[in-house]
Amino acid sequence: MPVTTHQVRVRYAETDQMGIVYYANYLVWFELGRVELLRSLGLAYSQLEKEHECILPVVEATCRYRSPARYDDEILIETRPAMLRGSVLKFAYEIWRKPSHEGEERKLLAEGETVHVVCDDQLNKKPLPEHYAAALRALMAEA
Repeated sequence: MPVTTHQVRVRYAETDQMGIVYYANYLVWFELGRVELLRSLGLAYSQLEKEHECILPVVEATCRYRSPARYDDEILIETRPAMLRGSVLKFAYEIWRKPSHEGEERKLLAEGETVHVVCDDQLNKKPLPEHYAAALRALMAEA
């Protein structure tokens, strides 16, 4: 299934005392991946909230840690829509360490999913605006 890739460099503030990325930062990177995926489709979270009065609260998040990321690593956040059913959306993520030199293979650092329910500002379920849903369905159909 097609993915959107966004690259970031691990900042010192994202690491713990052992020099390893603190586990909760992966969820922040998942959010970054979601925002960039929508942006790549010509859509924006800000428009979803302001123009359509929709929010996408996370109702479930999972992350499997495979290998540690460290300060100054360049990482690749791969994001794809995994499911869209009614007001429920699921995104899947893989976080990779970018190779630092030619011949080195990238390394899987973490993988996970988030599940969201489309809601209004009172947390009442509502449908995702059709042009958002159509764009996500089209991306999922490219598989």
